[in-house]
Amino acid sequence: MTSETPRTRTSGTETIHTEAGDARVTWHPADDARLVLAVSHGAGGGIEARDLRALAAVLPEHGVSVALVEQPWRVAGKKVAPAPKTLDTGWRGIWPAVAAPGLPVVSGGRSAGARVACRTAAELGAHAVLALGFPLHPPGRPEKSRAAELLGTRVPTLVVQGGNDPFGRPGEFPEGDHELVEVPYGDHGFAVPKRAEVGQEEAVRIITDAVLGWTRRLG
Repeated sequence: MTSETPRTRTSGTETIHTEAGDARVTWHPADDARLVLAVSHGAGGGIEARDLRALAAVLPEHGVSVALVEQPWRVAGKKVAPAPKTLDTGWRGIWPAVAAPGLPVVSGGRSAGARVACRTAAELGAHAVLALGFPLHPPGRPEKSRAAELLGTRVPTLVVQGGNDPFGRPGEFPEGDHELVEVPYGDHGFAVPKRAEVGQEEAVRIITDAVLGWTRRLG
């Protein structure tokens, strides 16, 4: 956070050049923002993901501007995400833009985007990290744990995880300083079965309520 007066953002999309190519940031600003949530997509989808869209719709009404970030490989129309090192390069490249309003920035993402946020949080000076559907391990390969990335953020961290996520169910996560909220019956994209006791709208509301409450505690 800078000592300057925070700048007001307007809704819209901006293209940002990074060393990994051009990224795109779509802003959903709060009228009287106290935080910025910069959040990106995973390796299998874009910013149209249900959790990202829901956060962009809800949080600005509560003082959190949301910046939905499309990594360069998505902007370029590629089908396969690049190596983690390249993803981190793209994220570093967009950071000055999301920090420009002069507010504390929560670094976030879903799936592969959550890994990026965790890996880069300390070096970029993130205020906190939001990990949506953190891929703790490849499906069926618990021995290939990525827990070190999650445990190494060094800032307040919230994990929101589907109860049936094949990339890591809530009970598989190690103890640490992070908070963890379970979305019952949710898969990796937080979809729930039609016959589940929790409906899809309720599942999404669990996500938005958890993130909203957490951001309020952050300040």
